[in-house]
Amino acid sequence: MDIIRVIIAIILPPLGVFLQVGLGGAFWLNILLTLLGYIPGIVHAIWIIAKR
Repeated sequence: MDIIRVIIAIILPPLGVFLQVGLGGAFWLNILLTLLGYIPGIVHAIWIIAKR
């Protein structure tokens, strides 16, 4: 299941974080990072998925 989340996180980072943690602070932080730059959003999303 984590492989699917990582693929989703590469395509749409906030969705990958949402599937992992829901509507928490990490989700909103990831939206902000994705808006500021796509790569930081991907890195954060993969980090959140790998951490849990």
